[in-house]
Amino acid sequence: MLRTRHFLIPVAALAMSGCVAKTLVDVATAPVRAGAQVADWATESQDEADRARGREIRQREERLGDLQEDVADLEEDCLDGDDDACREAVAKRREIDELLPQVPLEPQDS
Repeated sequence: MLRTRHFLIPVAALAMSGCVAKTLVDVATAPVRAGAQVADWATESQDEADRARGREIRQREERLGDLQEDVADLEEDCLDGDDDACREAVAKRREIDELLPQVPLEPQDS
């Protein structure tokens, strides 16, 4: 029984030293890992930037389509003699003119 204890003590010490060493490595590398994570959160990857750009373009295209529909309706009302509709159509047409340069032109199929 005494021999078994003497045998287990060195084995336990070696096993514990591995755990202690692992813990020390974890503690030492934690700031580096935390810094890398913060840098990842703070920067935008090219993929994220591309998705954001695509989303912005889709939103502008949607706004442009809504404005064009509004202008068509207002122009009909304007032709029917509604002066307020004429003024509103002009204002919306100006907004379209400002928005058009920000929407990329899609190539036409020949």
